[in-house]
Amino acid sequence: MSPPQEMIVHEARTDLLVELPPSYNTTQLLIDRLNRENTNPESAYPVYAVKAPSGHWVHVSTAEYVALVRRLAKALIDAGVERGSTVAIMSRTRFEWALVEEAVWFAGAVSVPIYETSSAYQIEWILQDSGARHVFAESAERAAVIEDAVAQLGDDVAIYCFDAQHSVAGGRGSHVTGGSVPAGITAGSDLALLLAGSSRTSVTDAELEAARTSAGYGATATLVYTSGTTGRAKACTMTHGNFAGVAVNLVPHMREVVHEGSRTLMFLPLAHVLARAVQQCCVHSGTTVAHGPDVSHLMEDLGSFQPTFLLAVPRIFEKIRAGALATAESAGKGKLFAAAEQVATAVSRHRDALARGHESRLPAVTRLQHAFFDKVLYPKLRSVLGGHVRYAISGASELNDDLAHFFRGAGVQLLEGYGLTESTAPATVNQPNYVRVGSVGFPIPGTTVRISDDSEVQLRGVGVFGGYHNNAEATAEAFTEDGFFATGDLGELDEDGFLTITGRKKDLIVTAGGKNVSPGPLEELIRAHRLVDQVVLVGEQRPFIGALVSLDLEALGPWAAAHGLEGLTAEEAAGHPDVYAQLQAAIDEANMTVSHAEGIKKFTIVSQQFTEDSGHLTPSMKLKRAAVVETCAEDIEELYAH
Repeated sequence: MSPPQEMIVHEARTDLLVELPPSYNTTQLLIDRLNRENTNPESAYPVYAVKAPSGHWVHVSTAEYVALVRRLAKALIDAGVERGSTVAIMSRTRFEWALVEEAVWFAGAVSVPIYETSSAYQIEWILQDSGARHVFAESAERAAVIEDAVAQLGDDVAIYCFDAQHSVAGGRGSHVTGGSVPAGITAGSDLALLLAGSSRTSVTDAELEAARTSAGYGATATLVYTSGTTGRAKACTMTHGNFAGVAVNLVPHMREVVHEGSRTLMFLPLAHVLARAVQQCCVHSGTTVAHGPDVSHLMEDLGSFQPTFLLAVPRIFEKIRAGALATAESAGKGKLFAAAEQVATAVSRHRDALARGHESRLPAVTRLQHAFFDKVLYPKLRSVLGGHVRYAISGASELNDDLAHFFRGAGVQLLEGYGLTESTAPATVNQPNYVRVGSVGFPIPGTTVRISDDSEVQLRGVGVFGGYHNNAEATAEAFTEDGFFATGDLGELDEDGFLTITGRKKDLIVTAGGKNVSPGPLEELIRAHRLVDQVVLVGEQRPFIGALVSLDLEALGPWAAAHGLEGLTAEEAAGHPDVYAQLQAAIDEANMTVSHAEGIKKFTIVSQQFTEDSGHLTPSMKLKRAAVVETCAEDIEELYAH
């Protein structure tokens, strides 16, 4: 049965299911869960699970978690965190990340996530723009990077560590001793000291409650910095209404996936709005969340925690499929795996055809083969995910149709969705019983999707942000006159309201791991080198960012002569180690301004000169990226071949 929605030409809308009052904020999701469990203890499930050093999972009840949050919120207020002020968090995904953000909200403040791979250059800008003067860092190593940024900033910033005692924060509570350390908290760390010191706080319960309820539905909950095109990231102002509104509407919409007693292992970065939006859905629904900060232990954590659903990027499923194939081939069962994959895909395609209203018949022999493989092979694939995963929500980058069909046929349904930071991530999603493989689903409740005359996807609704922090010009450019957010993506809607993304108007590169990379700033830095004529970043749906570099032939001669290489031709230069070293140094320097995931891992020197006459530059000397990618297709393939 299709959801209630109005279909207009080029537009699809799903009606809002739950409307929240103006006073409601994100913290109320947790309080509501606590109240439900107090009223009906049978509905109580752990809100989080924390992995102990022994390897087993320690459950944290909702009541225990709320008490912990309140203690930390009081400590933050004592430390000078005021209502409306900003607190930054720089860490991998882990329990403490969630705890600190919740405490920040209880204190009436605003969270500012920072990717744990961010450079000092990026951190300095975020602290400067957001005004955050309290920062939580995962480790001493991360704290050192923050200190580098703070040195450039020139302001006092308190730094608190999850794993250690930092010189700035440690002095505040190092005299506090005694008391047991809660599960998930490192003994002796700044976070442990803050919690221990909360027993001596002067902040009353009434004062804390006043701070917690001070922010309403439209108040800012977090500033999320997203890749910019000018070298400076823009901060999306996400409200409590964005997070809470999405949670209370998405949970009933996806009830088969997210429900009381469901479990998920969160390993996507909590600095990304998608992970946090889903985490708040879990808080609201009664789901238990565990965190897997160490991806190298991902399979081990999946096996021991046994989640019922996952949130992941397509690259995870690509790796699982590749690993399963490699295992089968090493055991001499490569042909059997290929047959099982073919059967699973056929079964899923049959289901998809029926869902679209098309005639489809599945041969009896395929049914029998599927039943056989579902006993002897598919369970082994499902066991890699812990054995209990029925659904996986895939986002951040495009999901390959064949991969989706294979996993669904093997018993794990991949539900692709679509959204941006500016939409609190999920704007559309496929439902378990209402799905079109290859599409990104239909609008979530309270959301309208519109396709403009030039095929741009435009959004309006419960998750759409209000604008960019301190950037009225960018905000005005982001919205249409009638209030729709212009995504910069191209797409189309079918007659049932399912959205398919067909391309991007923006130059933003999305890697196979789901990392958004703006190529302009890096290209500009590298292009400043005397030997570089043009540089073009590539990496769309690839495992890393690469670069195509064309040499400045006019500058090559003088440079070569100055380096004892007089007479060096363009062809010789492309393979000369001294030239390569020069370019690598320029790229290394540029990489220092971005995180590791955004940096250029490999480059190649191309013989093609990019000019207006060749069709690669506009009259205003802007690169035509599509034309470059098409011309240099072989160079790109070679770049990723090894």
